[in-house]
Amino acid sequence: MAAAVRIVLLVLLLLGPGVWGQAEPPRDSLREELVITPLPSGDVAATFQFRTRWDSELQREGVSHYRLFPKALGQLISKYSLRELHLSLTQGFWRTRYWGTPFLQAPSGAELWAWFQDTVTDVDESWKELSNVLSGIFCASLNFIDSTNTVTPTASFKPLGLANGTDHSFLRYAVLPREVVCTENLTPWKKLLPCSSKAGLSVLLKADRLFHTSYHSQAVHIRPICRNARCTSVSWELRQTLSVVFDAFITGQGKKDWSLFRMFSRTLTEPCPLASESRVYVDITSSGQDNETLEVYPPPLTTYQDVILGTRKTYAVYDLLDAAVVSNSRSLNIQLKWKRPLENGYIHYQPAQDRMQPHLLEMLIQLPANSITKVSIQFERALLKWTEYTPDPNHGFYVSPSVLSALVPSVVAAKPGDWEESPLFNSLFPASDSSSYFVRLYTEPLLVSLPTPDFSMPYNVVCLTCTVVAVCYGSFYNLLTRTFQIEEPRKGGLVKRLANLIRRARGVPPL
Repeated sequence: MAAAVRIVLLVLLLLGPGVWGQAEPPRDSLREELVITPLPSGDVAATFQFRTRWDSELQREGVSHYRLFPKALGQLISKYSLRELHLSLTQGFWRTRYWGTPFLQAPSGAELWAWFQDTVTDVDESWKELSNVLSGIFCASLNFIDSTNTVTPTASFKPLGLANGTDHSFLRYAVLPREVVCTENLTPWKKLLPCSSKAGLSVLLKADRLFHTSYHSQAVHIRPICRNARCTSVSWELRQTLSVVFDAFITGQGKKDWSLFRMFSRTLTEPCPLASESRVYVDITSSGQDNETLEVYPPPLTTYQDVILGTRKTYAVYDLLDAAVVSNSRSLNIQLKWKRPLENGYIHYQPAQDRMQPHLLEMLIQLPANSITKVSIQFERALLKWTEYTPDPNHGFYVSPSVLSALVPSVVAAKPGDWEESPLFNSLFPASDSSSYFVRLYTEPLLVSLPTPDFSMPYNVVCLTCTVVAVCYGSFYNLLTRTFQIEEPRKGGLVKRLANLIRRARGVPPL
């Protein structure tokens, strides 16, 4: 019997390491992607996408271990029986007229909409608890979502993932337009990423650069998808997106050229070790159009073409998992330069710094005859310091006049002469040659009305304060400085005695 036990143990020891060494393949995966698009207005749009796929059914399986999928969101799906969840936090407005159609559209402020499973009995109560929990996760004011700003659409918001039914009674939608997006919202959003902001594309997510943009939108989308072509099982997809629009003339110092370091003040040094795919796409479709050619550095190893929104696009592809792109001694700093400037003009723009230097915009353009040219600049009104207001602030503030310098063609060819002998007024119009002369014109100053505080309020406060101080101080001063004495009542004088005599004569009691 002892020999048999030894044989069994020996077999287990021999077979054990081989059997136990076969680890279960991971059931989740991560793909990260950055798309850089030069916009028609000269700005640059950057769209980040981090897609985490988990081959698990959270409602049915008792999940206790989370690898790439955030545990906070996984428990949220299980507890509130969510079918889909979509949350976006946006600062600014996407200007389709100047920037074209975006990849992902979102309204200004906070937007939240969710589909619940048909097993939820009280959708309104679950919706209220869900908004409160998300408010704590993303440090946003989603707890202000209630019945006054919640609706149930019936046609606008269909499920984006795998859906067995479309009973809109399990759908809730709300928007908070006044929600302000700041660093407090970006930090918890980055912590949901598997590599946080330590490696991969998330290294570029620097708060002071992302919020110094014309447009900023971050979102979280959770939905169920089919695991295979036959859709025999369900997987969960978490897609974290972030879109920003950089002003190329500000970040590029008046030029349309840009680079990763110029926009994000960082470069890509290493891929995320947990990502199965990490790529950067640069839209180079405009290369060769409108007499402009693009020069991308470093040259891409591969390109990708596809039809996006009805237009054929060409992208330069940089794979961070490729050792030839990123290595230990080399970082990736993608640069794009316009090899040929605009033929009919030159633009120099110097942005202003508050209370240090003004804006400067210089444009060299050639105007056709009998034409009208309009130059408009967008600005935001802001409150000044109380010491910066003029004595008549309600009148407005003046903006310096524009200067127009031009070479005007001469109708009659000028004859060269001696300036010393010619009249003085003749030298006021210098001529470069006999065909044109130089003229400098000035426009009218621009009067801008800025927000003005109520300057009568300090006067009213001063008057009220002085009155209260005078009354209180005067009363206390009288109590502290005056001397109070009790005076004995004096005996009546001659008039009182005469009155008492008359009253006695009439039989009336004396005074």
